[in-house]
Amino acid sequence: MPRFSVRWMVALLLIVVVGGAFFFCEYLIYFPAILQCAWPKTSHARAGTEGTDGRPAQDTAVRAMVLSDTHLLGAVGGHWFDKLRREWQMERAFQTALWLLRPEIVFILGDIFDEGKWSSQKHWEDDVRRFHRMFRHSTDTELVVLVGNHDIGFHYEMDWFKLQRFEKVFNASSTRIVTKKGVNFLLVNSVALHGDGCPICQSVEKELIKLSKDLNCSLQSLQPGGGATDGCDGSQLFPPSSPIMLQHYPLYRVSDAGCTGQDAAPPEERHLLFREKYDVLSKEASQRLLHLFKPRLILSGHTHSGCEVLHDNKYPEISVPSFSWRNRNNPSFILVSNNTAWKDSPKHREDVQNTFTLTILLLVSSFSPPPPPQASVSPDSYTLSKCFLPEESTVIGVYCSAGACLMLLVLAHCMWIKGLLQCSSLCLLGKHKSL
Repeated sequence: MPRFSVRWMVALLLIVVVGGAFFFCEYLIYFPAILQCAWPKTSHARAGTEGTDGRPAQDTAVRAMVLSDTHLLGAVGGHWFDKLRREWQMERAFQTALWLLRPEIVFILGDIFDEGKWSSQKHWEDDVRRFHRMFRHSTDTELVVLVGNHDIGFHYEMDWFKLQRFEKVFNASSTRIVTKKGVNFLLVNSVALHGDGCPICQSVEKELIKLSKDLNCSLQSLQPGGGATDGCDGSQLFPPSSPIMLQHYPLYRVSDAGCTGQDAAPPEERHLLFREKYDVLSKEASQRLLHLFKPRLILSGHTHSGCEVLHDNKYPEISVPSFSWRNRNNPSFILVSNNTAWKDSPKHREDVQNTFTLTILLLVSSFSPPPPPQASVSPDSYTLSKCFLPEESTVIGVYCSAGACLMLLVLAHCMWIKGLLQCSSLCLLGKHKSL
């Protein structure tokens, strides 16, 4: 009876160790990390200011979640276990973030799929099905997806079939403006900005010029004595504020040499020179976008690492790191909170355009204290703070520790059984000699 009880006790301990490690690493670890993150408060709204719906200005702030480069593995280059592991991690992180943070809108900055540039229709449909399962969301949250080079191919690989296939799945044009509570989010198909006159490039360029005209007309319509403005007949009016520009490729920069922080590229890679039209947009395309839209903020992906850049000393850009553990040991996403409540007065319209609060929340592991707040990248009214998702090395460490505990338990149990048998043998031998 005692031996039977000991065996059950050892089996119970083994189950507790294995089950506890699995539950912690696959479910629980995301909660303490994301619980350290919170939406930034928009402190710029004046007391008594009301939004367009009559509510206080604080209630009209937009809560947007931005992530990038999920790279869902395809049928050609993705091992089944690698695919299972990475997709499970992204699904749990995303669903936990939705449940705890409840964003109103989610942006994914391209490279949704890893093999969209060459996948067959059958494999494409399977990838899309898995994406919708992983990034499922309630009707209270809007999901907006941008196109990346892995979704339709690099410039020399893309064609109308791949682009239209992507746009059909996500039921939207790849270049457009999404407005949420008076905030203009400009979505740019940066893969088609090579400026070589290709049919897709010409189409995107034409759409960008039209959107720029619409935004300018919207801003002019509320200027004193604006009214009907020359050349604005038939223009679509948007809320009168500078847009937040989102795209896959970053604007032109020489390298990541000036990038710092735990989410930046490794030191040995920061000084590698970027190639125009491959790693970043060309100088010409970058300057043209800044000239057309004068964005108050640019959010981009593609590099898989974080970076803060100030273009022309007035246009801040944030490169969003990859959301996949396959690309980084510490994936991340950002949260944007933006207040655009306004009253129809010139002074308040000026305040609105300068009222912006940005917080980068790169989810932090509960095993280390969060880093100190980082400095703002420009004198404008937005702030940055950083945290990090649980590092994969931490998960591996927990599993290794659980394995070591299992080995010790088994070894201790075996030594106890061996000692018990030796004791029994000695007792039997003593009885035999006494006889």
